[in-house]
Amino acid sequence: MKRMRNISILSAMLLLAAAGCASGQKADNRADVWKDYNVGKVIFVDKAAGTAGSEIYHSIIDDPDSYIQEQARTVLSILYDSPADSITAVNEIYYSLEDTDGISAKGGGNGFVSIFYSTRHVEKSFADCDTAKVLFETRGVLLHELTHAYQLEPQGVGTYGTNRVFWAFIEGMADAVRVAGGGFGPDARPKGGNYMDGYRTTGYFLVWLRDNKDPEFLVKFNRSALEVVPWSFDGAVKHILGEEYDIDSLWQEYQVAVGDIKL
Repeated sequence: MKRMRNISILSAMLLLAAAGCASGQKADNRADVWKDYNVGKVIFVDKAAGTAGSEIYHSIIDDPDSYIQEQARTVLSILYDSPADSITAVNEIYYSLEDTDGISAKGGGNGFVSIFYSTRHVEKSFADCDTAKVLFETRGVLLHELTHAYQLEPQGVGTYGTNRVFWAFIEGMADAVRVAGGGFGPDARPKGGNYMDGYRTTGYFLVWLRDNKDPEFLVKFNRSALEVVPWSFDGAVKHILGEEYDIDSLWQEYQVAVGDIKL
């Protein structure tokens, strides 16, 4: 009996290993399908030449055009299954370094995107003279902003500036992509809050749903913007996971799972 139990355990381990390999292979294959995808023409402009932040940026990124294109493909591989999906068209990415307050922001529309990155923020990130830290932060910020360029937008719920649901979807999804792309450090997850808080609070929750409920959740959540009209968080999770789920119960389960709520 003991021998049979050991064989059963070994079989289970092999099955789990095979599943893990298949999952990793699927992720690799998804990344591969984007290698020739036209992410849009990148126009890089350094409006802060001569500043310390500009010099630091160029010391860690020697080819901004290629770097931005590489991160754009990472974003696309998280948001979509393949180039055959209904993808927000991006014809041009105007990316500028600017000597200004703030961190970064995306503007534009109709296929023409503008993103600025603050060299003052670069300087702050370099406070410990750690170029690896600057590169990590620069990539994370870029993943967030590029998500805004390629993500779908919820329908039937107003606009970014007029509806909190719309805003929470947009900013939550951008940080979810940043989390999924390895763009945050180990202590970046905020505690507590609500799934409507946007940014990291929503983003980490969405990635938890991917990791614990459906490995395709982020792709399906993005696509739900076209399929659930009028869009809502609860409508989206029911559409993706089934009618037996509701957003408030999932948030409660998540909060318990990550230790923010003690039962």
